[in-house]
Amino acid sequence: MEDHAELAELNELSELVYAKQRLARVRWVLAVPEDSAIREPRDLEGKVIATEVVRITENYLAKHGVEARVEFSWGATEVKVPQLADAIVEVTETGSSLRANRLRIVDTVLESATVFIMNRTAAVDAWKREKAENLILMLQGAIAAASKVGLLLNVHRDDLPAVLGVLPALKKPTISALSDPEWVAVNTIIEEAVVRQILPKLKAAKAQGIVEYPLNKIVL
Repeated sequence: MEDHAELAELNELSELVYAKQRLARVRWVLAVPEDSAIREPRDLEGKVIATEVVRITENYLAKHGVEARVEFSWGATEVKVPQLADAIVEVTETGSSLRANRLRIVDTVLESATVFIMNRTAAVDAWKREKAENLILMLQGAIAAASKVGLLLNVHRDDLPAVLGVLPALKKPTISALSDPEWVAVNTIIEEAVVRQILPKLKAAKAQGIVEYPLNKIVL
């Protein structure tokens, strides 16, 4: 993670922004106990910092002109303070684990995301490059679909405007004719997090036969 010398012969083809709990970059943060007197990076002078990313932390300290001892952390870094260290640099998505350990974030050291890299020699090979780009397309599609679901429902044409007013769509919903010319099928994609709020409103707008289904990939 920290030694980038070997990356000189690699090309970054795509950034894949996702994490365990949400689709976002993760942060490496400087954290201290809630009651610590440390309020900003310069307060770390002469202190001990525990982390898995020693060189990144040393570079961060150098940027702020601070001299402190950085120790590699084996195991759960959050429990190292205050007995074994004055502060930690740890990765976080939501900050919930830090709060659970009564830690306070002082600063963001860096943001991180997964990237798709390829050997430069291989990247100039048209066949290999196409295979890599196809794989990236599939990965991006899976990431795009991770937080979304599809909705399929039937609605009378007279009630269609009310139903469309409820739906937050990826783009415009797909509207298809049914065997009964007075009715249409509406197919759309929405965020899974809003389904519970949307379904009662769709029912109130007279939608029928509402089906929620999972998505494997969305290729935009």
